[in-house]
Amino acid sequence: MTKNENALELFACGYNCAQSVLGAYCDELGLSRETAFKIASGFGGGMRQGEVCGAVTGALMVIGLKEGFYAQGDVVGKAHIAERIIAFEAMFEEKNGSLLCKTLLGYNPSNEADLRIIKEKGLFTNLCPKFIDDGVILTEKVLIS
Repeated sequence: MTKNENALELFACGYNCAQSVLGAYCDELGLSRETAFKIASGFGGGMRQGEVCGAVTGALMVIGLKEGFYAQGDVVGKAHIAERIIAFEAMFEEKNGSLLCKTLLGYNPSNEADLRIIKEKGLFTNLCPKFIDDGVILTEKVLIS
């Protein structure tokens, strides 16, 4: 199963976008699914505020875990991860028009009336899988460059 298929299967099982993207990388990262799902659980729906898409935040978690810095004063590592994150965000925004959940969906999931419309129109089901798929594809591009 590819990472894309894995992420989309996780989403179909009820995990949010961030959990689905991060969850697809657990084996590669040596991270338990339980830990990954807990870490990413608050990032779905643009952090429940319609802000940065969960597929984006999940991807940023993966990129950080793979190539992030941890040593105090590591300016080279800090610059490297900043470059990777900026590249990912630029590609995602170019492909989808925004990084924001509320813009991608056309409605704000933190607003009760908008959430009803999102559910009525099936936008989570119809749109979010594309963003998850793009998140994984673009993560792979960033990690191999």
